[in-house]
Amino acid sequence: MIKRFQNKVAESRFTLPAVAAYGIVIWLLCGLFPQQWWIQFVCFVLSTYLMVELNNSNVLIRIYSRSVSAAFIILSCIACFLFPSLKGAFVQLCFIASLLTLFRSYQDKESVGLTFYTFVFLSLGSLMEVHTLWFIPIYWIMMMFFVFTLTGRTFLASLLGILLPYWGLLAWILWRYEGDFEPLWQHFEPLADFQFPFDYTTIGLPRILTFAFLVGLFVTGLIHYLRTSFNDKIRIRQIYYTLIFLDIVAMVFLLAQPQHEDLMLRVIIITTSPLIGHFVSLTCTRLTNVAFCVILGISLLLTAYTLWSSSFIF
Repeated sequence: MIKRFQNKVAESRFTLPAVAAYGIVIWLLCGLFPQQWWIQFVCFVLSTYLMVELNNSNVLIRIYSRSVSAAFIILSCIACFLFPSLKGAFVQLCFIASLLTLFRSYQDKESVGLTFYTFVFLSLGSLMEVHTLWFIPIYWIMMMFFVFTLTGRTFLASLLGILLPYWGLLAWILWRYEGDFEPLWQHFEPLADFQFPFDYTTIGLPRILTFAFLVGLFVTGLIHYLRTSFNDKIRIRQIYYTLIFLDIVAMVFLLAQPQHEDLMLRVIIITTSPLIGHFVSLTCTRLTNVAFCVILGISLLLTAYTLWSSSFIF
């Protein structure tokens, strides 16, 4: 097989350290020190580590490659307008952790422990961003049709996982507010807040361009994977189908309720990274090499634009 520029980059052991350094520079330029975004930055670092673990533990790329985690860093830097959100950073970390435990339970109908932890992570995320609860039925669908773990026992384990963080929240409310449950109702009230007709005027051009670019990457990765999925093992195929399904759901959610674009963009970044990483690592034609260079160039230009429009320094 001819080793083109894209293959050399995807398979190099220096790619992830170089991209990690690039990510740190973007955080610094965006205002890490002046704004004291230390917790958000730590969540970003932990999220990147979990993306590495997600790739390694599931062998998402059948050759040595760090393109999944590198793609995650690059796409996150494009969406640098998301950096200030502490809630979003924590929810993103919880999402990746939930996918990690979900995929480890593949075809294990007795995996009540892993299922419990999967939904604990989702529920913890919902404490910070209640609309994370929208994804709970989506996870049940994924367990039924892609991961093949949904049984009566695992369903009950998922319910216990959802309830555990809220039991802790309930105890805190009883202590802090002396039995006044108004803060708990206020936490769940936004779930019923649906906007119609859809108002896209509040999103802003940087978010629109970022979403459009992510959709383009998703379509590219999707077409490539559907054409070449027969080369992967059945388990890996099911994991990718899960990510594709979750990606589509997040895009539909964003289009239907654009006021939640921050949460949905984070989910789309998580699920698109393996798809585009697979494309970059496992193609080697002249056309895909040009496509890789174009994708890299657009990523840098779009990052520069979003950085200029959202940075607290410039």
